[in-house]
Amino acid sequence: MMMEFDEMAYEFWFAGITEISASKKKKIREALGSGKELFQHLYYIEETARKNKDIISCEEIQILKSKLKNTDIIREYEEFIREGYCFVPFFSEKYPERLKVHKGMPYALYVKGTLPDDQKPSAAIIGARNCTCYGEKKALEYAEVLACHDVQIISGMARGIDGLSQRAALQAGGRSFGVLGSGVDVCYPGENKGLYKDLQVHGGVISEYKNGSQPLREHFPARNRIISALSDVVIVMEAKARSGTLITCDFALEQGKDVYALPGPADSSLSLGCHELIRQGAGILISPERLIEDMNIKYMKNEQNNNKVHTNNKKVLESSEVLVYAFVGLSPKNLNQIIEETGENAEMVMRNLFSLEMKGYIKELAKNNYVRI
Repeated sequence: MMMEFDEMAYEFWFAGITEISASKKKKIREALGSGKELFQHLYYIEETARKNKDIISCEEIQILKSKLKNTDIIREYEEFIREGYCFVPFFSEKYPERLKVHKGMPYALYVKGTLPDDQKPSAAIIGARNCTCYGEKKALEYAEVLACHDVQIISGMARGIDGLSQRAALQAGGRSFGVLGSGVDVCYPGENKGLYKDLQVHGGVISEYKNGSQPLREHFPARNRIISALSDVVIVMEAKARSGTLITCDFALEQGKDVYALPGPADSSLSLGCHELIRQGAGILISPERLIEDMNIKYMKNEQNNNKVHTNNKKVLESSEVLVYAFVGLSPKNLNQIIEETGENAEMVMRNLFSLEMKGYIKELAKNNYVRI
């Protein structure tokens, strides 16, 4: 007699089979009723495969059978939940409405933290990894103002514009969500580990790839379609003429989303992509306030939110980190100078500088020269 397992454990098992596409999985589940039905009747559905290959093929049945070997379905699911992760299949009420209205969306999402609120506005801020100081400044500015107006910031947690904008949103007391090209248990890039942890508390990290999946090159274009789908508008800060950022814009346009681009110096290679988007009809980023108006969000002073920023920062940082952070300025300062001014030993200062950089509070501009972000 077959044991009764948690229904969702079967769905978790089925969702993790990467050899079958999301669209085909949806067909199979809709035809058979549930992941549990599929599991229980797996050895008796060859007739279905022979009669209707549009639902499931003999090859796909063999793939499913092979996935049962050495698999403890309930144990794997329980371990996943015990570690604080969430599993959200496409038929769940928790699955974002913004994704449900588009074709080609994931069969399921793996989440650490929460998902974006369907009732609140959201914006993707994306751009170059090796951004300029100009692009960095504008990313921080727009992310802060949007976050202070309760706009959820969606991005890919990548180095450069993505990570900077998400950090700025959190520091402004807002919420941000990182869509990964790996499993949600894999922090990539490693330098954004502090941001990765903070997003889980003040937003979430999201992926269509099961835990343990590595950040493969082919995962990122697919990841970009989720970023745009979760957003009401897509904001491009800096991008080269040929850039992965533009792939997100293509998805956004297909999904009927508004795209805005930041104009930059005519001779900057990192502004070529933005200028091309503007030439093709993208909105021009003039100011965060104008963007707020375009999004039909009531503009308000953010003094209260700014006070919340400072309060949140104090809660996040350890006391030794606060001490070191106090001596890092808006202009680059050398390690030896910071050590001398704090009056602390070199090991303690270096340890906290590293921690502050991982959390996104400071940046090493050159060897042993630090500046606040």
